[in-house]
Amino acid sequence: MLLAGAGYGVDQWVASGGAAPSTKSFTRSYRSRPDFSPADVTTLVPADGTAPGLIFLGPIAGPGQFGPMIVDNLGDLVWFQPLKSGAATNLQIQQYRGQPVLAWWEGKVVAPGYGKGECVLMDTSYREIARIRAGNGLLADLHELFITPEGTALITAYRPMEADLTSVDGPRRGMLLDSLLQEVDIATGKVLFEWDAHTHVALNESYLPVPTAVGGHYDFFHINSIDVDIDGNLLVSGRHTWTVYKIDRRTGAIIWRLNGKLSDFAMGSRTQFAYQHHARHHPGNQLTIFDDGGGATNVDNRSRGLKLELDMTSMQAKFVHEYLPNPEFIATSQGSVQVLPNGNVFVGWGAQPYWSEYAADGRLLFDAQLPKGGDSYRAFRFPWQGQPTDRPAIAAERSSQGRVTAYASWNGATEVATWELLSGAGTGTLRRISSAPRVDFETAITANTHDSYVAMAARDTNGKLLAMSPTIRL
Repeated sequence: MLLAGAGYGVDQWVASGGAAPSTKSFTRSYRSRPDFSPADVTTLVPADGTAPGLIFLGPIAGPGQFGPMIVDNLGDLVWFQPLKSGAATNLQIQQYRGQPVLAWWEGKVVAPGYGKGECVLMDTSYREIARIRAGNGLLADLHELFITPEGTALITAYRPMEADLTSVDGPRRGMLLDSLLQEVDIATGKVLFEWDAHTHVALNESYLPVPTAVGGHYDFFHINSIDVDIDGNLLVSGRHTWTVYKIDRRTGAIIWRLNGKLSDFAMGSRTQFAYQHHARHHPGNQLTIFDDGGGATNVDNRSRGLKLELDMTSMQAKFVHEYLPNPEFIATSQGSVQVLPNGNVFVGWGAQPYWSEYAADGRLLFDAQLPKGGDSYRAFRFPWQGQPTDRPAIAAERSSQGRVTAYASWNGATEVATWELLSGAGTGTLRRISSAPRVDFETAITANTHDSYVAMAARDTNGKLLAMSPTIRL
């Protein structure tokens, strides 16, 4: 992994007004999709021994258009949905009504690093099937979207409010940025459960100082992940309290705290974390966390993916493994740790523009990056088969020597193995004149023809025709 300088995360992106830092533009362009200019992706350590699947990203800073994006191990684009404004985070595959869906958040990112938007679900043909909105006058936040088997969504939200901040040396009538979670029924939009940090967590659990700037909101908790534990209760990460909370899903009461000032667990060697993200439970009372190690202040000199084991009898947190970047660096915001079905561990480095896959023992199997200045709030790997309902896109040109080059792409199609170039004197007389294996998002084929009309046909590994582009006149 090559160090690309200081991280440029959600907070810094907001502070700049949404503009990326000064950097050379590293974007992709396509003849058949001139409306696309996503960030380029570079593979640093080629995939070897990785789990099957594609890479799911949501670039929110750096060069190129922002939007949910899927790439393969080579960094080649598979699917992209550029947004006209705002950004997208948390792109991943989840299950809804027994079917796989693409799920993400999209909206506006605002200071001090939270979102105002809504969540989107799409089926395997990239058709929107639901939009999930927060209730009770709130807007869905960027940090979490967790779909339950019951057809509900666990989402985060933020609410500015007036509060007494004297317990943390602030004003009696100060401004607080409260953190909330909601469980929303996806089909009806009804809020089934709501929990807010201010009601259940004392302000002095926070490690964040009260802002001194006039009008500054005290973001004492900063909720950034929700998970459902094995007993159905909730695991909630508070970035600024350096704590993972287990919360009773019925009453909202705190069952236990892990780490932080009031930890119910004795924190063993190498188990403590700071400014963490993405707490997820696993069988055997294991927990993975992205340990940023830094935020408002740097507690450590590097970030890491962290795996712990919780002894519920002795109430001790035990170190299992850590997954480190090489060379080491610190991501001062964002990040994710995903345990894959084969035991590999996939780490998204948040404010640093990288993602990595490790064997369970920590061996680096794969490493890739966005351009310098870019980042993706989380990064994941999932198997995915996409079957778009639209037709492939095509562009073509004839050279001065009379040779024709046609360019074809099919946004989101995962089963294309071969492209065929067809030409004819009219739209009803097309015949195959050349073919080529699919290469990258866009495949180019050059052939000699005097015909006036061309089209491109997509076929799978068995030679089955999947779709044809429109026929265009040269």
